[in-house]
Amino acid sequence: MHTEAVEDALKAIFKLSGRCEPATTTALAEILGVTAPTVSTMLKRLQAHGLVNRDAQHAAELTAHGADHARSVVRRHRLLETFLVRVLDVPWDEVDAEAEVLEHAVSDQLLDRIDALLGHPVADPHGDPIPPAGGRHVEAWGDRLDGVPTGAAFRVDRIHDRDDAALRYLAELGVRPGTVVQVVERAPFGGPLWLRVGGQKRALGDALTTLVHGTVIDAHNAVVEDA
Repeated sequence: MHTEAVEDALKAIFKLSGRCEPATTTALAEILGVTAPTVSTMLKRLQAHGLVNRDAQHAAELTAHGADHARSVVRRHRLLETFLVRVLDVPWDEVDAEAEVLEHAVSDQLLDRIDALLGHPVADPHGDPIPPAGGRHVEAWGDRLDGVPTGAAFRVDRIHDRDDAALRYLAELGVRPGTVVQVVERAPFGGPLWLRVGGQKRALGDALTTLVHGTVIDAHNAVVEDA
């Protein structure tokens, strides 16, 4: 039962749940790149093995047993991403695909060595928290950039890695985890959000601002706009 397909499915459910999004058959099929009937068959297998339950809307929810397995896979993936970026200098927009391959093959012993070599990092290059080998893990996303009031200073903590091209562009703009930006203004009629990044004014459309999450660190001068 412990196959690559199972690990990928558990990780997908974990990630959707962490974003408070229902792990529906359609959502999982899109993430996994398979058909909805394939997902339905997989979920039945996972449920039979006590790894998931289905809620009233038939969305998948991890059991305690399933969540343990999912955190293990996510830990492997995020540590490998961190290793690839820090040690092998792989661009942050390419590491997800590479880690997808390696996560199914790396042993626990090698993963522990990688963790020690990296100094036990708590987050991967995209800001995703790395689950510890044991103990509590919180999959927090914080505030989303498109909801930050005008004038506020905002620390980028985490960037959704679903779009490689978006990651490359954000990196070119200097928007990475740890960066502090200021929300300058919102263009009217669905226009871009203007930020000050490293002394320069940058425009981000909705497709980008919805990927960037973090913490408002100074809202003293922020102007809260009417809804």
